[in-house]
Order: sequence, then structure tokens, then C-alpha cells
Amino acid sequence: MTEKRQLIQHVKDHLRDSAYDLVHGWPWLGRGWLVELGMMGAGARALIVAEYRVTGLSPDVIAELIAEVGPLWHEQHQGRLAARPRRRAVGAGAKHKFVFVDRLLATLVSLRHGTTHDVLAFWFGVDRSTITRAIGEVRPLLAQRGCTVAPGIRLGSLAEVIEHLGSDGRTGIIDGTEIRVRRPAAGRKDRDRFVSGKTKQNAVKALVLTDTEGRVLFCSPVRPGSCADITQARQLGLVELLVDSPFLEILADAGYQGMGAQTGGRVVTPPHRKFKKNAPAWYEERHEQQRKAHSSRRIRVEHGIAHLKNWRVLARHLGRREHMSDIVQAVAALLSHQQTATLGHGLRA
Repeated sequence: MTEKRQLIQHVKDHLRDSAYDLVHGWPWLGRGWLVELGMMGAGARALIVAEYRVTGLSPDVIAELIAEVGPLWHEQHQGRLAARPRRRAVGAGAKHKFVFVDRLLATLVSLRHGTTHDVLAFWFGVDRSTITRAIGEVRPLLAQRGCTVAPGIRLGSLAEVIEHLGSDGRTGIIDGTEIRVRRPAAGRKDRDRFVSGKTKQNAVKALVLTDTEGRVLFCSPVRPGSCADITQARQLGLVELLVDSPFLEILADAGYQGMGAQTGGRVVTPPHRKFKKNAPAWYEERHEQQRKAHSSRRIRVEHGIAHLKNWRVLARHLGRREHMSDIVQAVAALLSHQQTATLGHGLRA
């Protein structure tokens, strides 16, 4: 058994029994992370892990996150300690008590419920700045994981997603989603760039790509709300990727009309209306049938976006806009991991 799989199994056992000290062999976990540390009590921490509604993730998925992201955070933390001028060796001095597991749980609760850092600081018994710094360290590590399509298989870029779909001739579905953000300060340059032409609100926009089952395969970095859906897709290089790929079908809404001709018919949009007015009754009926048939095929992407918006931080973000790309991609990575785990559990059952 590899070290990673061994650690995952130990974490799962510990979540069930609350009696195993995981610090042996993995010092970054912190000694006795499910015992009272003067911060969050064992019962509260165990409840966060065990209750799906708190984080949106099963205990098994959280265990895998601990085993995967923990060593990356520890390496990053040690790198920061070694990079700055020091009078004492790395490891000397006071040890931080806010262990990695608590940092991860605080980040998950913040993403799932949009909980303020003040409230999280009270729960975990630390200062607000400690929570802010911890989330700022863990969130990028979650964002760079990519979307999980199968155990051990992740897609980190749009090119990998297109290759994955094209290898089996699968159908993908794309759509843009907007997330409300705070209005830039008065007098700031390009203040109106974040105003969405559709909702007339300050927002950022991300492109979401799912499969025909609604599983999230890709979520792009965000763009200001004034950016059109088709413009964002072109800036991501979707046209070039589709032209150079084997033939596959990408379903899209009317906001992407025009990409079908640019991609050799790979992007399928709703039927174009030929009659502007005074259309014959037979044409109206056929056009409506075709439009509804197309909508029925691409409705799964709306379900995928709805699952993303279940994470409160994507319903409306009140923090800094500069963090939105990491937030969106971290949520997409976590959601796809849980979707894949749930599907695999159902298949095994």
C-alpha cells in the first residue's frame, strides 16, 4: 500500500473511531488533531467532518483531501520559512497550534456557506487574521487540483477536457454563469467593466463545461461581467481546440451562435430564427419544437451550475474580486470530486 493510500485509510479510521493519533509519520497534521487543543473541541471538529451539510463533502472525500493537499501545504509552508532571512534554524521557536486539518475545514466551511472570517475565528479559537491567512494558503491548493472525472484522473485545463471528450466521442455542454460581486470604488478606472449587460448588476463571469450527466468537467477563471459569453469562450481558445480535435459535439445556448460555423459544426446552438415577423404557423410550431428539444438536451449544464451555486460563496461574493478565480475553480474541483465519489459508490453498491 502506498503512503498516500495508507494515510487515507488511517484518516478514515480516525474519523470513525476518534482514537488514532495521525501525527506518526505525518507531522504536518498536528499532534492529536481530534483532541482538545485549546481551540476547536473534538466534538465540533468531528461534527464538521461527519455532517455532509456542513461542508458538502463526505468523510471519505475529506480524508482524501487531507492526504493529498496536506503534504503540499506542508512543503509550501516549509519553503516560506526557509526563503526568508533567519537568525535561527527552521523549526526553532514557537509552533503554530492551528493545525492543517483545521485550516482545511475552515476553508471548506467558508466556501460552502460563505461564513465570515470573524465567525470562523470564534469557532476555531484563533485570531481573524489567522483564518484569513489560512484560507489564503489552502484555497489556491484546492483550485489547482482540477476537476475529477474518475478516481485518480483529473482535468486541469480546457484542452484536457476537449481531449477527454473527443477520445470517446462524448457530448459536452457549455454555459456562462455570473457571480455578483461588490461594486468597484468610485473613481476607479474601468469601474463599469463589471456591470453585466444581462442582469445590470456588478458581477464576474465564468464558463462552465459539463458532460451530459451534469458533472462539472471544467470551470474557467473569471472575467468581468461585461464580457460576452462567446467572447470569453474565444479568449479561452475553445474555437482552436475544437477545430484541431476529433469531431465531438458541444451543446450551447443562443449566446454562442456563430461558433458552430467557426468549429465545423462542433458547437450546436438553438435553431436560428429565419422569420423576423409574420412567420407562418407551421414554421412557428416547428421552430418551437426544435428549440425545446435543444433546451432539453442542454438542461444538464444548468443543473451543474445549480450545484456550484449551492456553495454559498458563489451565490454572492462580498470579498475581494481578485480571489474569485481561485474560489470558482476550488469549488468546481471539490464538487467534481464529490460527484465522482458518489457515482463510484453507487456503482459499487
